[in-house]
Amino acid sequence: MGRHILSVLIAVLAVTLLPCGYTWREYRIRRSIDLSAANTLISDTKLPTDLMPVNYSLYLHPVLEQSSFTGRVNVTMVCTKRTNRITLHAHHDLQVDEVALEVVNTQDATQPLKIRRVDRVPKKPLLVIFLHADLTVGETYEARLQFSGNIWENTEGVFEGKYKQQADGAVAVASDVTLTVDAEEHSYIGTYCRPHHARRVFPCFDEPAYKVPFAVSIARPRTHHVLFNTELERTESLGPSSKIVIDVFKPTPPMSTFTFGFLLSDLQEVTATADAEDPDFRPKVRVWSRRDFQQSLTEVRKRVRLTLQKLQEYWGVELPLEKLDIVALPGFSYVKPADNWGLIIFKESELQQGYYSLAQELVYQWLGSWITPHWWSDAHVNKAIAGFLSADTAIKIDGGAEFEGKWPMTILYSIYYEFSKRYPHSRITAMKQETTCSKTELVLRMLNYTLGEDTFRRGLQKFIRHREFKTFYGDDVWEALTKQAHLDQRLCESATVNDVVNSWITKDRIPMVKVERSYGGQRTATVTQRLYLRERPHDVPEQDKMLWWIPLVVVTQDRLDFSNTSATKWMKQVREVVLEDLPADDRFIIVNPEEIGPFPVNYDERNWNLLASFLQTEEGRARIPVYTRAKLLHDAWNLAYAGDLSFGTAFNMTLFMKFERNHLVWNPVFTLIDHIGRHIDMSAVHKKFETYVRTLLTPLYEELVGSQQENEETWKANLRSLAKNFLCRAGYKPCIEEAQRAFKKWMDSPEPDLGNPVANQYICPVFKWGTREEWEFGLQRVINFPESRIKSERTYLLKTLAGCPSQPSKIDRLLNITVLEDNGNFTDNDVGLIFKMLSGGSSGYSTLFNFLKNNWDTIKLRFKDRESLWDNMINSATGLFTTQEGYDMVSQLYVQHQGEFGTAEHIIEKSLKNIKEETKWSDENLPVIEQWLDSFLASNSATSQKFFG
Repeated sequence: MGRHILSVLIAVLAVTLLPCGYTWREYRIRRSIDLSAANTLISDTKLPTDLMPVNYSLYLHPVLEQSSFTGRVNVTMVCTKRTNRITLHAHHDLQVDEVALEVVNTQDATQPLKIRRVDRVPKKPLLVIFLHADLTVGETYEARLQFSGNIWENTEGVFEGKYKQQADGAVAVASDVTLTVDAEEHSYIGTYCRPHHARRVFPCFDEPAYKVPFAVSIARPRTHHVLFNTELERTESLGPSSKIVIDVFKPTPPMSTFTFGFLLSDLQEVTATADAEDPDFRPKVRVWSRRDFQQSLTEVRKRVRLTLQKLQEYWGVELPLEKLDIVALPGFSYVKPADNWGLIIFKESELQQGYYSLAQELVYQWLGSWITPHWWSDAHVNKAIAGFLSADTAIKIDGGAEFEGKWPMTILYSIYYEFSKRYPHSRITAMKQETTCSKTELVLRMLNYTLGEDTFRRGLQKFIRHREFKTFYGDDVWEALTKQAHLDQRLCESATVNDVVNSWITKDRIPMVKVERSYGGQRTATVTQRLYLRERPHDVPEQDKMLWWIPLVVVTQDRLDFSNTSATKWMKQVREVVLEDLPADDRFIIVNPEEIGPFPVNYDERNWNLLASFLQTEEGRARIPVYTRAKLLHDAWNLAYAGDLSFGTAFNMTLFMKFERNHLVWNPVFTLIDHIGRHIDMSAVHKKFETYVRTLLTPLYEELVGSQQENEETWKANLRSLAKNFLCRAGYKPCIEEAQRAFKKWMDSPEPDLGNPVANQYICPVFKWGTREEWEFGLQRVINFPESRIKSERTYLLKTLAGCPSQPSKIDRLLNITVLEDNGNFTDNDVGLIFKMLSGGSSGYSTLFNFLKNNWDTIKLRFKDRESLWDNMINSATGLFTTQEGYDMVSQLYVQHQGEFGTAEHIIEKSLKNIKEETKWSDENLPVIEQWLDSFLASNSATSQKFFG
């Protein structure tokens, strides 16, 4: 056992030195259990392996009135290697009574061992007990410790909270949405031990691999009760006059310290509806909440049981839990629920939602509590399986209504954008953790399709079998899936799931597949793979060495069968393969339908045009499913943006959108309009592009307005709002006029500085398309903003004042006041925010550039000792141009003031380099875009009378 843990430690150290491209075996230790803390936990202080815990006997006495707790713990350990010290995790906030500390050999517990000294290791959460004599290998010892600690609000470990109970008959709302203010105050104390905060509660071996039983007793006031991991065994009285009793709980099964949890409160059990009662169902499900919130939770027990039933069917095994307590805790503020073994604590609002978050926490009872990752480094596997199964379970229960069909598209698109950057996650480490986990979830979805749902499920069942109350590594999952796939003949014997997964998870990248068909009766296609890069220049080092295992699922026009998701062929980390037996030249093919794998697909121009023509027919839109329609559109535009496809071809793929009404197909369109629009913002083509956008969106929006109903689906309201937002940007008159009518109420208000009666959605259209008087009114509201009002309202107003106008005169006015006049109503943070907002469009950054050029000496003097502002201004004023004209302007400024840029010298040099690259893109693509738009607009009468500009 000790050698096994040592090998894990070596692997953890090795991964910190690991370059991109190593195999999964070398890279296998990554993250575990709680993804958000995973990166820090890989370097968490690991305990020596010379002692292994056997069990804990723990007594806790939390005191509500004093916000503190005391306790005793007896830690039983077996010695596996000769040592004279005992090392435990103990947070520095935990006070340990060193005088009362004892260590005994369990064979003679009456004779404590002699202790030389007790150390608290500086800057490490460790308590080290040094003994005079060495411990004997194979013998069992018990460390007896007494401790105390303070309880704080919203802290890890032991936390406290308060809530106010509403009067009987009042309508309750979730406390994390609107706090109740009524009646007397109630207090509670709970624990949040994930991912490694049990050490804040008691001295322990606070690592996931140590799974041992706990014998726990907790003192409480008679007025409250305690929920714990296991059922209450008995309550011991301290005498009839004592206000305190002690609850003794049944011993827990072997479990990790991070799954330890209790809640001391006076919450009440929610009475279940009649159809939720089933005395034979195991585990017994109980739901707890404050009294006046119970009406909102009457269906929760039924939903929990239904979700548990689906998960038990999937895993093929029941959870060995006697009971499962589900708590809606008022004022609970943690981002994630506290999913302890047999006790899950939610925010109140989370239990009013659908099945997904519920399923996710219930999956963690299997994967996390019952079967536990050996170390934090395998979290992406643990969390990815939970994410995939939660979505799968929710879809099976309600048909995906909770997601409105958006899973997994939302995470898929974010993966496409992030991993196609030149430097993914260059700024935000936490984002890297989330996107890596999301990609792992998408790889699991890909395997579920290509191996087959039955094989995939049986593989996971094979993995979970015989691991009850034990730990696992990520590789154990892939090996179980491999065995089942070989057994079911879903994967050739020479291949393993480890190989497939390794090629995806070890790279912060995704591939692009290019399908080049051979026409003239050959009926073949050459398929190549390479790194997908959306940002330019495409100069990522060693990109030619990056290869993936890619399943090629193919659908042909003569056999539009989207139910067969088996791979026609695998690209086994090879650059090129050939597809055979394809249809005739006048029939299209689709590779990777339904986004089976997380990668975009490019085709030759002829196949793209065949697809575009088919989608413009009613039959085509009926026979090609929604996800595939969305994929074809999304891939075409993004590949064109990346320079891998002609924009003429990409625009052709949008022609069917005038008939399309599904929100899943429309959602990526808005992102793409925004991306392309910003890129060509400064060119003469932009006005034609805006006319195209109007022509595309007006029929959709007006149809959605005409069919608007009071209780319509959420997606319809969201789609109408998006369409309206983009039309407003393009100057749609009904939208602007509506916004101006709303804004006038504010302008006519006798005391406009006391509050803003205008919805935020109206402000930007007014500042962009409205009068100078309206914009000036907004400026004065910022200048006169009262101290008593919420600061975020002023920030939003300032953002829109700078970021929305398309008229240089408005922007010049703002810059004159804030920079040249150095108006005392604007802080340096305000000026930095203005610069940032001006970088959002060509009107902003080109006006800022001219302002800088025309007032160079004054601005240099103003920002002499404000280097951060100076750097921000140079970056926003010079870094966004995309044409030769822009390059010439910035280059001229650089030459004219060379040597005067100071700290911003490297910024303008980088700007020039980037503009040069973007200019190439513009030179290649703007003529193509303009030619297509001219042809389109000539054959479509735009409703110009409905638009400003």
